[in-house]
Formats: sequence, C-alpha cells, structure tokens
Amino acid sequence: MNIVRLGPEALATLPADVLRPTYDRRGVTAGIVHLGAGAFHRAHQAVFIDDCIAAGDAGWGIVAASLRSPDTGDALKPQRGLYTVAERDGANEMLRVVGSVLDVLTASQAPDALLARMVDPRTRLVTLTITEKAYLRDANGDLDTAHPDILSDVATPGRPRTAHGFLVEALARRWKSGIAPFTVLSCDNLPANGRVLHRLLIEFARLRSVDLADYIEKDVACPSCMVDRIVPATTDADRARISARLGVADAWPLVTELFRQWVIEDHFPLGRPDWERFGVTMVDDVAPYETMKLRLLNGAHSAIAYLGLLCGKATVADAFADPSIQGFIQGLWTDLVPTLESADALGPEDYTRKLAARFANTALKHRTAQIANDGSQKLPQRIVAATLQRLAAGKVCGRLALVLAAWVEALGSSDVEGFTDPLDGRFRRESLSEMPPQAAVELVFDAAGIARGAAEKGHLIDMVACTLQQLRAEGVYALLLRLNNEDQGK
Repeated sequence: MNIVRLGPEALATLPADVLRPTYDRRGVTAGIVHLGAGAFHRAHQAVFIDDCIAAGDAGWGIVAASLRSPDTGDALKPQRGLYTVAERDGANEMLRVVGSVLDVLTASQAPDALLARMVDPRTRLVTLTITEKAYLRDANGDLDTAHPDILSDVATPGRPRTAHGFLVEALARRWKSGIAPFTVLSCDNLPANGRVLHRLLIEFARLRSVDLADYIEKDVACPSCMVDRIVPATTDADRARISARLGVADAWPLVTELFRQWVIEDHFPLGRPDWERFGVTMVDDVAPYETMKLRLLNGAHSAIAYLGLLCGKATVADAFADPSIQGFIQGLWTDLVPTLESADALGPEDYTRKLAARFANTALKHRTAQIANDGSQKLPQRIVAATLQRLAAGKVCGRLALVLAAWVEALGSSDVEGFTDPLDGRFRRESLSEMPPQAAVELVFDAAGIARGAAEKGHLIDMVACTLQQLRAEGVYALLLRLNNEDQGK
C-alpha cells in the first residue's frame, strides 16, 4: 500500500488548524549550514528561522547535516525537509509544519557536498548542536589531539570526520578563495560555548598550519549563546498520533513544550537573521544567562534523571510528581541560586517557578535515561562547578553530593536501556557497584577528569564517597527524606 508522505504537495491538504509555511520555499536560499541535525535543532533554532523566513527574511534557509547517522536525512529527504513540531501542554497539542530546513546531508556519506555548502559565499553562518562529547576535549579541556578522528582529519583534510575538521577545512578553502569567513555559532550546553569552540578550532588548525590558526584566531567570529527548550525523543506513538492528525505520514515529527528561549551574543560580521523579532535575546555577554540555565535547568534535569533512575521513574514528569524528588529539587535550587552572578537581575525565583511547571508537564515523555546520558561530560558544568564554589565558601553541599553519588551509583547499573556515557569502555560498569564507595568515586572522577587541579577535589571526593556509602546503606528515599526534613527544620 502506498502511504502519502508529508511534503510540499501535501501542505494544501492539511487540516485547517495545522500551521504551515505560508512562504514560497522555492524563493528561499541557504544562508545557514547546521552541523548536528538532531531533534533539538529542528525544534528550536529551525523554528526561529522559520519565523524569520515567513517574515520575508528569505536568505537564511538551513542546510542541516548529520555528522554520522543517515537517519534524519533518510526520514526528511522524501519530505523535502518538511517536518512537524507538536507543542504540547497538558491535553493540548498544536501542530506546526516547519519549512526552514531546505536539505539534509549526511557528512560521512557526502563530505564533498557538505564542504561545498560551507564554502558557498551565500553561507554566512554555521551553527552546531553536536553534544558536549563531540567537542573531543581531553581531561584538561584541550583538544584531544590523540583522538583517531582528529588524527585522520589532520592527515586527510579533504575527508573530514569531525565538526572541527569540516569547519577548519571549509574556512581554509574560503580563505584561499578570498571569501570572508562565516560566523560559527555553537548551540551546545557548554559554558562559554563560543569561546571554547573558537579555542578548539585554533588548536586544531595549528596542527595543520600556524598561518591557518592565526587566521581563525583573528578573523573568525564565534559568539556564545544559550538555548533552552525541552525536546524528548520521538516515539512510535508520537509518529502515529501526529500522522493521523495530519492525514499524511510524517517520518520524524517532534514533540516539545510551549517554552523556548535563545540568548545570543551579538557578533555576526556577515549579518544575521532578524530573530529578535521572534523572541531571541541579543546581548553583549551571555555568561550570566548561560550559568543560570546550566545550573538551574540542566543541573536539576540531571538530578531528576539520576534520582529518577534509582527510584524507578521513567520520565521527568513521573519523577517530579514524587514529593520526595520535587522537594529535593526545590532545595537544590535554593543551594544553586547563590552561586549565580548577578542573580537578582536574572530573576531566578520566576525562572525556577517556570521550570517547575515545565518539569511537571505530563504531556512530555522526557525519559530519565535519555537525560542521564553522557553525565561525565555534562556534570562538571552543571553540578561540579557549583559544588566546588560552595565548598570553597564553607557552605553545606549535601544535595549536590547526592546528585553526584546518584550518578556514580547509576553508572554501576548495566540494565538501564538507552543509558550510555563516554566512560563506557574505560572500566566495567558492574565493577563500580562491587567497589567500596571511596574507590568507586575516585575511579570515576579520575577517568572523567572531574575537579582536576581544584583545591577542593579531595574534599569533594570524600564527601561524595560518604554520600554514596549512605545511599547504598539506607536507600535513596531515606537520604531524600533527611535532606528535605533538614530544610523544613530551618
């Protein structure tokens, strides 16, 4: 049986309550190349760009590229890049077909095509959502120059495998051809993501040529930004429900919340979309917003994920509905807010009230195992930095220690489907649960490079090990009860 797929020809047949592109996509040119064509980009940046194009800013269409997997391209190419974003809040669901993605490439299959797009003078902006681990940093935060993909990209620059390789090769070709460099915008959850990426690109370029490294250091703009929207993994039930409402099949729709936020440092030598018309905040320094989000949203998300796994909670909403976990998160926010710069100006109380409503949204089936992934890359900026800050100030860190202990304990579980970490392969996960707490924490922290060089590292390890001992002896709910009762007694 032939199944009618979502595509340009199907737009006119969609139900009246489904939003869709009102512009002629044939008149849109690609001004953006995006590396990392995952769900978050398509539910966040691509939606903002869709708004810009609909308002007449037609020079900012997107060519999205997956660095490895062909899955996104296989799903969207037959649909000419069209896909549905379902915004859910409780029982309400609004569908919107997004048209800003003009093409989807798979870098591993078509590196020449991707490089050609990046070198094209019409490409003025390259954005990234490649996840923290794809930045390929060593334990000191520098470029992992021994990584086999980095070595391959230096040896064969015309056949890159990494984001670094594609960016530097494209910039080198533009430089040689007299084409001004595109702006590079990291949209990943890294502190000072633009500055980190700029430094890594310089380090990578220096492996090829000192002159190329100097050019990138001097002439390539890498503003930092902060992004925020919860985008759970799409399920087969989501596909079936959304396709039924559309009346045509969408191979990869997305489900997300109503909330979306993007804060960007305003440094774009070749111009940029007029996206502040649609809610983007342009600033001189993104750092205060970024730190608030990393600690209050992402830090709380990680806490919910690891505590939820230990308590048998499959989704964020399930975990946050548990009074013990919700009370813990409220206390965690109380501990984290004083670690923020310019906290009063950012309005953290209002921010955390909104976060609580977002976490409680039962319409979003955001799996705790999905959020728990890659903790060794995420927790240093989400939890560890704030913990070291509080330790140095002589503050109590019981809740922060429990988050880290819950992570180590969860790492020792080998039966959680879909829960992975870059540390996998460095040691046998099952061995962690067999080790004494002190040895387990030391092994994980050293393997992940956590708190390397920090004066409080020994204190941090001892504190987390003590908490892990209590967690194993008493159980997670006993520790949550104790911490929550301490708050009530203040």
